[in-house]
Amino acid sequence: MDEEADKKPNRRIPWWAFAVIGVIAVLTLSQFVRGGSGGGAEEVSLRTFALEVQAGQAERLIVEGDQLTLERADGSKIESRKEESTSALETLQQLGVTQEALQKIEIEIEKEGSGFGATLAVVLGIAPILFFVVIGFVIFRQMRNSGGGLLNIGKSKARLTGVNGVKPSVVFDDVAGIEEAKLELQEVVEFLKTPEKFARLGAHVPKGVLLVGPPGTGKTLLARAAAGESGVPFFSISGSEFVELFVGAGASRVRDLFEKAKAASPAIIFIDEIDAVGRRRGVGLGGGNDEREQTLNQILVEMDGFENETNVIVVAATNRADVLDPALLRPGRFDRTVMVDPPDVAGREAILRVHARGKVLSPDADLSAIAKLTAGLAGADLENLLNEAGILAARTGASAIGSKELNAAFERIVAGPERTSRVLSAGERRIVAYHEAGHALVMESMPNTDPVHKISIISRGKALGYTISLPETERVLRSKETFEEEIAGLLGGRAAEELNCGGITTGAANDLERATALARAMVTQYGMSDELGLRTFTSNTNGFPDWTQRQEYAEGTALKIDEQISGILERAYERAKATLTERWDAVARLAGGLLEQETLERPEITRLLDGGASADIPCLEESAA
Repeated sequence: MDEEADKKPNRRIPWWAFAVIGVIAVLTLSQFVRGGSGGGAEEVSLRTFALEVQAGQAERLIVEGDQLTLERADGSKIESRKEESTSALETLQQLGVTQEALQKIEIEIEKEGSGFGATLAVVLGIAPILFFVVIGFVIFRQMRNSGGGLLNIGKSKARLTGVNGVKPSVVFDDVAGIEEAKLELQEVVEFLKTPEKFARLGAHVPKGVLLVGPPGTGKTLLARAAAGESGVPFFSISGSEFVELFVGAGASRVRDLFEKAKAASPAIIFIDEIDAVGRRRGVGLGGGNDEREQTLNQILVEMDGFENETNVIVVAATNRADVLDPALLRPGRFDRTVMVDPPDVAGREAILRVHARGKVLSPDADLSAIAKLTAGLAGADLENLLNEAGILAARTGASAIGSKELNAAFERIVAGPERTSRVLSAGERRIVAYHEAGHALVMESMPNTDPVHKISIISRGKALGYTISLPETERVLRSKETFEEEIAGLLGGRAAEELNCGGITTGAANDLERATALARAMVTQYGMSDELGLRTFTSNTNGFPDWTQRQEYAEGTALKIDEQISGILERAYERAKATLTERWDAVARLAGGLLEQETLERPEITRLLDGGASADIPCLEESAA
């Protein structure tokens, strides 16, 4: 405890600084009191002063420079000032004071600038300088002790964990759903524990490991787990913390970080969001001689300068590996790239079970069902889902987290919070009901689309209603037919609006955006256009705006791309309309059920699709007639 107290920076202002400031304040106050009251003296004109001297009632005349002070017999005083060019006696005689009157009083001449007043004037003159010197010294001392400020601008800001025998907070058992990535880093852990095993065979572990994956997939957690398993010092820093306003500060921080890691080896350096400093050099605006590129150059030098026996491994994470400089990825630096993908259904269930530790779950909480429902969600999303479920359970006073809270938390994450304050008119509710029913029927009618899990016309977030589909199996590859059917399902809501009394609204805005994005990807990325063939038409600028880049295809080709995108959308829309027209009675049943219950689950959806009482459909009948 004493050693830790000694290491803590002393941010208290020293006692003598308060003493100096207090003395200055006292002297200043005394000067104001003395000057403001004149020491009990009354300021009068020079003529009045001469008349008092001539009257003979004064006992003493004090002359100090050009200031004249007269003390009366009763102890009172008066003051006045004379001209500097004449003496006090000459001034008084010129104003009518006789020699006899002057001989009756005691005349005391003080040296100008002497006594307490002069000392106080000197002190007050140097007081501002002394004050700023004290403040400057205090700031300098705090900067030196706190490890920050200009003197330490080139010092690394990396956070150090895993030292002094502290038990690691994260190990590999706390990481789930990314088993392949864990296996890759287990070699790093084994090397740090038993480096002689590799050295005996002449092999060495990669100097750098780059973790690449979407946000929230567990890259940082995986690096912390590797440090926890190996039990070595773990230096963690963000790429943006290297960049500084001062030129050369970033490179200096890189040197300081690697020096500390080498001194503490074996160790792990973790650089999160390395794309902040590792972007490709010489691309885009700003030229090449900037602070970020100097920092990157220093990272390259430090990693290339590692000796095999140093036992320092650099682990970095990014979700933009496409913008990194090639020199950073070459063998000898980051020579191993580990992909951290979103988990599959088994991985999601394992992640849910890890984050369910310490939470009270009811017997009906089926984590495997939630894992199937949450396709595409990353580990951070799943952790948030369980936390939201816990909050909902606490809000309603439940004793445990059940399936109801888990499903409600999932809907809150994917669609937004429920908006009970948004009140729709009867006509708007009917439009929303037919819109969602159109989505559901088209998706259920297509052979390659996922079955509908839930339909609701309760407003959440920006959506007036939503339709949730549940994939039966995990899909890795998607065919052209799957894309076309998915686009048809997205346009089913708009088609149902048009068939229901022939009107269209703004409710399909998001559906149109998503459908257009899928159609554009089919044409420009996946080569799924018969007319344009196998060529791709996407441009990769590596994340940098390049105003000099030329379009890599002709204007005529751009026109064909637009035509192909429009053709895919039009065909999907006609397909959706044909499907809805053929089974409009099922659409009406779904819409009626939504208007009555607001939310339909899978069993109710299946029952309404298979048959039952049909709602009125006058608009479709009239248009068909």
